Amino acid sequence: MYTLLKQEGAARRGVYQTPHGTIQMPAFMNVATAGAIKGGLSALDLKEVHCQVQLCNTYHLHLRPGDEVVQKLGGLHRFTQWDGPILTDSGGFQVFSLAKLRNIREEGVTFASHIDGRKIFMGPEESMRIQSHLGSTIAMAFDECMQNPAEYDYAAHSIARTTRWLRRCKAEIERLNAQPDTINPQQLLWGINQGSVYDDLRVEHMKQIAELDLPGYAIGGLAVGESAEVMYHILEVLDPYMPKEKPRYLMGVGTPVNILEGVRRGVDIFDCVMPTRNARHGHAFTHEGVRNLLNAKYELDTSPLEEGCQCPTCQHFTRAYVHHLLKAGEMLGMRLMVLHNLFFYNTLLEQIRNALDAGKFEAFYRQQVEALGRRI
Repeated sequence: MYTLLKQEGAARRGVYQTPHGTIQMPAFMNVATAGAIKGGLSALDLKEVHCQVQLCNTYHLHLRPGDEVVQKLGGLHRFTQWDGPILTDSGGFQVFSLAKLRNIREEGVTFASHIDGRKIFMGPEESMRIQSHLGSTIAMAFDECMQNPAEYDYAAHSIARTTRWLRRCKAEIERLNAQPDTINPQQLLWGINQGSVYDDLRVEHMKQIAELDLPGYAIGGLAVGESAEVMYHILEVLDPYMPKEKPRYLMGVGTPVNILEGVRRGVDIFDCVMPTRNARHGHAFTHEGVRNLLNAKYELDTSPLEEGCQCPTCQHFTRAYVHHLLKAGEMLGMRLMVLHNLFFYNTLLEQIRNALDAGKFEAFYRQQVEALGRRI
C-alpha cells in the first residue's frame, strides 16, 4: 500500500508497504539482471550501498537457469539471499529488443532465444507464471514495447492490445496467488503505460489501465531514443491522470539529472543499468559531475573518488589505485567502481527524500541539477 506523506509541487514523498518490507520513495532500484549486480556484487553488498529494492530480469532468468529451477530452490529471495523487495520486469522489453524473429499475435509473442536460437512463446499468462515461480515482490505486466518512433496507427493498436494483455495478467496473477504452492501469494501486479510519444494515446491508455485499480503503475516506452525534453513532456502530460494513491515507476531511467527531473514531475521509483554499466567503463558519478578514472591525470591522485563519500570504495581506496586496476583490466577495479556508483545513486535518492521532508526539494534541485550533468 502506498502512502503519500508530502508533496512539493509535483514532487512526491511517500512510503510503499510490501510483503518484503517498506520502500521509502522516491527510490532507485538496483538492477541485478540475472540475480546479481554486474561487476561482482552480491545481495550482501547491496545492503552496504543502501539499496532498498533489487530488480531482476524475467527474460534472462527464464532462459538461464530457468524459472522452474529458481522455484525449486525457493524463489529469488532464497536464491540470491536478498531479503528486501524484489521487482521483476515482465520480459517484454527483452523480447522486443534482444530476441530475434519475433512474431506478435493476440495470444503473445513467439521469438528465438538470443542465447541458442530456440523458439520460445511468451504471453501474459506465461509471463505471470514465470514471475510467480521467481516469487518476486512486484511483478510487471506483459506489454508490447514499440519501436521508437512508432506510427500513430500502430501505436493506437498496440496500446489496445497491451490493455487486453493487462486484463489477462491480472486474472492470471489472481489465480496463481490463490494456489497452495505459490512462493509469494501476495505478489503485486503493476501495470505499464504505453503510447509512444503521442500525448492523447498516453492519456487514453493511462485512463484505461487506471480503471483496473492495480497496486502500482509504470511509464514504459521512454528513454529509448527520444530526447529528454520529450520524456519530461510525457511525464507532465500524464501526471494529472496517474492515480495519486499509487506509486509511479519510470522504467529504465536514468542519469542523475533525469532522476531529479523525474522526481520534479511526480515519479516515485526508477531503475537503470547506467550506474553499473558506466562504472565498468571507468565513469564515477559524483556531486561535482562525472569523473573518468581511466584518464592519465589520476595516475598519482591519492584522493578518494569523491571527497566526503562514505561508500566502501572511497573509505579505503584512492583514485590512483582504482585507475591502475581499470587500466590493468582487474575485476576488482570494476567492483570498486560499481560499489561507488550504486552508493551514489542510492544516497542521492536519500538526499532527495530528506529535501522533500524538509520542504526544500526545489532548492536542492537548483543546487544539484547543473553539477550532476557535468563531466570533470
